[in-house]
Amino acid sequence: MDSQLKKGLLDVCVLSVLRRGESYGYKILSDIAPCIEMAESTLYPILKRLDAAGYVQSRSEEHNGRLRKYFRITVQGEEKIREFLHDAEMLKKIYTFIANGGMV
Repeated sequence: MDSQLKKGLLDVCVLSVLRRGESYGYKILSDIAPCIEMAESTLYPILKRLDAAGYVQSRSEEHNGRLRKYFRITVQGEEKIREFLHDAEMLKKIYTFIANGGMV
């Protein structure tokens, strides 16, 4: 899969998990696992990028003597998911066109 396409898909997968409610890294990974495999080394840069873009907000809280960073989706993150779903509809049409040999 094209790396830029995959990057966008991973972003939206993370945002989708956060639609369920606030979460933290390990839990996000386990929630995404049934859909797509992702390493911690991939997730944390995504979370940092989503935070910087305003799609998520983060806060830290002590848990078992260590700081744990929690993330939640923002209104901008919800909009990002809506844009993705709109784009996905367009991609479905293009896929069907290609699969049908250039015929509608």
